[in-house]
Amino acid sequence: MLTRIISGAVGVLILAVVLYFHNTIVLPIAVACIIAVMLYELLRAVKMNRCIPILIATEVCGIITPFLNASLKRPLMYIMPPTDMPPKDSFNNEIIHLMQFVVTLLCAFVIFVTWLKKHKEIRYEQVFFTLAVMVLVPHAMSTMILIHNYNGNSNDGLFLLIMALCGAWIADTGAYFSGVALGKHKLCPEISPKKTVEGFIGGILTTGIVYAVAFCVSSGGFYVKTALIAFILGAVCAVIGTVGDLSASMVKRQIGFKDYGKIMPGHGGLMDRFDSVLFVLPTFYAFMAVISSI
Repeated sequence: MLTRIISGAVGVLILAVVLYFHNTIVLPIAVACIIAVMLYELLRAVKMNRCIPILIATEVCGIITPFLNASLKRPLMYIMPPTDMPPKDSFNNEIIHLMQFVVTLLCAFVIFVTWLKKHKEIRYEQVFFTLAVMVLVPHAMSTMILIHNYNGNSNDGLFLLIMALCGAWIADTGAYFSGVALGKHKLCPEISPKKTVEGFIGGILTTGIVYAVAFCVSSGGFYVKTALIAFILGAVCAVIGTVGDLSASMVKRQIGFKDYGKIMPGHGGLMDRFDSVLFVLPTFYAFMAVISSI
């Protein structure tokens, strides 16, 4: 227990330092490091970390993505570019998207060429698992950059980034205490024996309430519309985060792993800590994009 507490405290301290320097290159560097470790842990789970060409291609694709996202202009709106966006910014975004596509395509090409050379050693399940995580993890985790830079206001961006990261962690905390106090019915006993339906509902309500309060405080007063939207956002993030957590647990059970890594003693690897965040970040980003366009 002491090891777990110390490890968690160190993790929180590192996160606090990164968030303090959120308006500098420290943020994309930190995101790139997280992605690199998560990808290594996932490739290790399917024994692809020993294949150096595939490992390098996957890591390159992952590390480059947050830096490209950091270069986007008005990133929250790039899905539906506003008519008032300067042509220079629009052109800049198009070039960056093209670069992301080209990098992903080249890395996938390296993976397939390596597979052709080592087709007797590498199974198709390993290859397509690698391709899936090479796309999912970098783009999902790099959403932190898009959320932070969503309107050019670093203070608003920092607040939204903290809320996005906490979306899954608040749900975990609420689910734990609700489960301990009221839990009777197992949610997914074969995948995660400790999760209960009562805890799941408690996590949803806790996240929704915390989001409603936090967004109202950030807005400078209680507004019914703000509170309602924030509550819905929090509830959605809690549900999505649970799906991410259960999905990562299912992969571990089928592979036979207890933890994805040992970088955080008592907690496992970064994939163990960010499995739910992996799904929450893009959900949070998509929700904000929709709200901003209404």
